Amino acid sequence: MTDAPALPAALAEPTARVRAGWTSLLFLANIGLWLGIYAPIQVLLPNQAELLDSAHKEFVFGLVTGIGALVALVVNPVIGMLSDRTCSRFGRRHPWTVAAMAVSAAGLGVLATAGSVAVMTLGWCLVQAGLNALLATLMSAVPDRVPVAQRAEIGGYVGIAQMLGTVLGALLVTELVTTLAGGYLACAVVVVVLAGVFVLRTPDAALPREWRPPGRPHKMLKTLWVSPRRHPDFAWAWACHFMINLGNALGTLYLLFFLKNSVHYLDPDAGLLIMMGCYGVALIVGAAATGKLSDRSGRRKPYVLASSAVMALAALILVVWQTWTAALVASPLLGVGFGAYQAVAIAILTQVLPAAKDRAKDLGVVNIANSLPQVVAPALATVILANIGGYPTLFAASAIATLVAGVFVTRVRAVR
Repeated sequence: MTDAPALPAALAEPTARVRAGWTSLLFLANIGLWLGIYAPIQVLLPNQAELLDSAHKEFVFGLVTGIGALVALVVNPVIGMLSDRTCSRFGRRHPWTVAAMAVSAAGLGVLATAGSVAVMTLGWCLVQAGLNALLATLMSAVPDRVPVAQRAEIGGYVGIAQMLGTVLGALLVTELVTTLAGGYLACAVVVVVLAGVFVLRTPDAALPREWRPPGRPHKMLKTLWVSPRRHPDFAWAWACHFMINLGNALGTLYLLFFLKNSVHYLDPDAGLLIMMGCYGVALIVGAAATGKLSDRSGRRKPYVLASSAVMALAALILVVWQTWTAALVASPLLGVGFGAYQAVAIAILTQVLPAAKDRAKDLGVVNIANSLPQVVAPALATVILANIGGYPTLFAASAIATLVAGVFVTRVRAVR
């Protein structure tokens, strides 16, 4: 009996711990990615919506972000699937990272010159397509390169990068570059530079052609479906991830309008920056501590349960009190809870992936749980704010979503 051929490096389970240099470059690339997403969502898009149609700014903002999120739903798993099958001598992921940089920069350029809601929507769709392709390749780098015993630690750094991207993005477009067009172009520069350095300075194992998964395009699309019956742990982990992100989206998407219309804060842009600063410091603490503790203990679920409870508490504070003081209390609670979740989320999600040959595709399906809330949350928020109790009900919905996530994670059997 002959031995089975050894898996190529692109498909083998990593065993060597990644070093600080590789981690730092992934960290910086993720900062650029999330800055490119959240600086527009938190500041630039709401201000542009108000500039184009002040009477219907909430509707315009929800429309643009909702359509953009639909694009993200499609792009993320499709690019993941295509990268799994890419046999370029430059690797499976890096060629798609370069394409993603170009598309997202083009979209930010369109937004910088948008004079109508239609052009604004087109620009944001391009940004979402590019940045979600980038998300697919960067997230795949974790199971491609990081051993299981180190994944919560690396997940913590990715979570911190998401926070820093959010905070630095708000700082960039409110304090350093104060024009709308300049803000978009500055975001484009940051995305291209940080993702470009990652491509140039990190290895990406090439997939031998004989190991490429077979299938024509229409058959490949069928592989996007991951059966919950055959892979229940993947399904429950996906559902948990979706609900956490839905709760986070409901609690954060409309913060600028919340400060303007409910808290009546005199300088809402500055107020948002202060809130994100409090959120960010707490997120660093939550992610850094939780990642290492989880890796040492080998346990994941207790940290998800704790994070969902803390995030729900943050939202419930804003249900009861719509004041600036309450916002300052809720921000760090939300940050420490979401940071703790982000640290263990990548570890859980990569441990329940169905097959190594489909890592990026399956993580693309996971990333739908990041993008779909961006479609659902604006639709729900528009109805809630107009008809069902306003901001208190919106934050109550956020709390319920995060608590449901905690219930779902208890059903995952493959991790402790």
